[in-house]
Amino acid sequence: MTYEFAPADFDELAGLSDDEVVTHSYVRDVPLASGRTLALVTLDNDRDHTRPSTFGPAGLLELAAVLDAQRERAARGEIHGLAVTGKPFILAAGADLSKVSDIPSRATAIQMAQLGHWTLDKLSTLGVPSFCFINGLALGGGTEIPLNADYRTVDASIPALGLPEVFLGIIPGWGGAWLLPNLIGIENALKIVIENPLKNNRTLKGQQVFDLGIADAIFEPANFLEDSIKWADGVIGGTITVKRANEPGKLERTVKWPIAIDMATKMLESKIGKVAHSPYRALELLKAARNTTKHEGFRAEDEALADLVSGDQFKASIYAFNLVQKRAKRPAGAPDKELARKVTKVGVIGAGLMASQFALLFVRRLKVPVVITDLDQERVDKGVAYIHDEIQKLLEKGRIKQDDANQLQALVTGTTNKADFADCDWVIEAVFEELGVKQDVFADVEQYISPEAVLATNTSSLSVEQIGSKLKHPERLVGFHFFNPVAVMPLIEVVKTPATNDETLSTAMVTAAKLYKNAVITRDTPGFVVNRILAKVLGEAMHAVDTGTPFEVVEESTRPFGLPMTPFELLELVGLKVGAHVLDTHHAAFPDRFFESTNLHKLADLGRIFERDAKGRIKGIDKEALKIVAGGTAPMTAKELQTRIEDGLADEIKRMLDDKVVSAAEDIDLCLILGAGYPFQMGGVTPYLDRAGASERAFGGTFHDPRIVGVA
Repeated sequence: MTYEFAPADFDELAGLSDDEVVTHSYVRDVPLASGRTLALVTLDNDRDHTRPSTFGPAGLLELAAVLDAQRERAARGEIHGLAVTGKPFILAAGADLSKVSDIPSRATAIQMAQLGHWTLDKLSTLGVPSFCFINGLALGGGTEIPLNADYRTVDASIPALGLPEVFLGIIPGWGGAWLLPNLIGIENALKIVIENPLKNNRTLKGQQVFDLGIADAIFEPANFLEDSIKWADGVIGGTITVKRANEPGKLERTVKWPIAIDMATKMLESKIGKVAHSPYRALELLKAARNTTKHEGFRAEDEALADLVSGDQFKASIYAFNLVQKRAKRPAGAPDKELARKVTKVGVIGAGLMASQFALLFVRRLKVPVVITDLDQERVDKGVAYIHDEIQKLLEKGRIKQDDANQLQALVTGTTNKADFADCDWVIEAVFEELGVKQDVFADVEQYISPEAVLATNTSSLSVEQIGSKLKHPERLVGFHFFNPVAVMPLIEVVKTPATNDETLSTAMVTAAKLYKNAVITRDTPGFVVNRILAKVLGEAMHAVDTGTPFEVVEESTRPFGLPMTPFELLELVGLKVGAHVLDTHHAAFPDRFFESTNLHKLADLGRIFERDAKGRIKGIDKEALKIVAGGTAPMTAKELQTRIEDGLADEIKRMLDDKVVSAAEDIDLCLILGAGYPFQMGGVTPYLDRAGASERAFGGTFHDPRIVGVA
């Protein structure tokens, strides 16, 4: 089966690219030591290094024309090989997503897939060996360029190579889903195509690219291009033979391949459910790659990519991607950065697990002295020891060097004397979630610190203003709400009280950025953003159980949301007592909209909802838990409860926006994506509610322009 087109076949697609930032294909001949000639194609969008090279229709058509011209030269004997590389530090970042998201129809979407395949496939039909010198960042289509070449080298220092498409609601559509498993085996391909994207878009470093067999040779950055050219000369001349250890053989194709696909399917179903389309379409393509021809694989990718690009989930994914890449970097309502006070020393009130995690994060990112305190020296010593041990683990894993470990450990100290906080610029508390306790610790420490020092509270649901009610300088207090695990979760809710001044708020935002966190400013209101939304879902879930709906039906009702776990799994994760406290707080604040649950307190006393096996895997609902909730007389169906939760969320979010809890619906979605694991394919919660019709039912409108997030 051939895969042939002509440039004119893509005229309609090319007409959509008037404002494309074109990645050009510059060719120069490189004389080889053997006397042969290598045509070197350099991809460059002629922009500064801050903008990676991407491909829209114009760039792909230019590359296709260049490759056609080189094929003619090869036929005349003018060149003996061709290599593709990128501008400094960047090979390519794949398709221009801003253009892909503008594609108006499935017919146009399939043309974009076909154009990519048609262009890159030319690397395998030049009549001479083709190479790709992976000199820098390679993502998506930027990874598929080398996969289409005959041979590959990689710079040992590249920052990232990967196929993130599944994360964005699509699939590798320019050859990756067929070429990769046939190059490095199905298990390795599953990790790169599906597992890594779903693990916060994990990517590969240079050595991993070589070890997996994606690259045939690896060279250090100082002479990467020269060494790659010399190596290519050896391959062309036959003095270098390439052997690929991971290339699948007959045994893998007949036995391992279907087993690996089956295991991956079960893993997906257990971890993310069946709502997201892209991982399962990718699985279908990887499964079929076992016994189809390359061009059959390419045509299957065309169809899958066209279906996904023209569907709702991709539009929602691009909306979410833009939130994380753009809005998160320019937080709404943030004061001028120049107002921020310099943080030269950090104080942490508390020495427990959460406090120790704070201290570790601050010392790693800010590299300033950090002092922790607690009620007695034993607790302080235990906290310091934990932090030092965690630094040692980072050293053992190779994530920091010995000198760094020594420096970080020296910067962390403990004390029971609050006077040691006198020169702290930033003091954060991590004590018990009780208003009186937090009020007292801040009133106590305030007498030792300067009037300009910032006080930060990590409360998850208490009023920040009330926490500061005993302060002489409440203007220096700000909420700084982390999410667990502290080192991993990228969100901080920065809570502004009526008294918080701009200097304090600016310091909080700048500090969050230095901690490598994304910060969203919220009003001081119960639950802020994430916990208020979760409290709505958890409250409805417990109310349904209390009134007779089986646990399993409640779980089924929330599966269409695409959440990373069910409400009851989330309750066990955060702690049943914490969950009960959160629900109580919201019921006290909004008794007409949030339920209280006596049964949840009883479950908290029991300590569990699920029965688990020795490895912690869920076997079912615990028998004692079932007895606690027995007696309800008004059960709901899964569909009835789903609609009830959807409408309740739409109503609550509209109230939050009307009350200016955050600046816009985008900020609520950003918080839920970064702080609660809402999937990209849903675009957060508000696009989902628009698509489900809940916004219309709840308040007679939508949160977004339908064209932005794919509302039908």
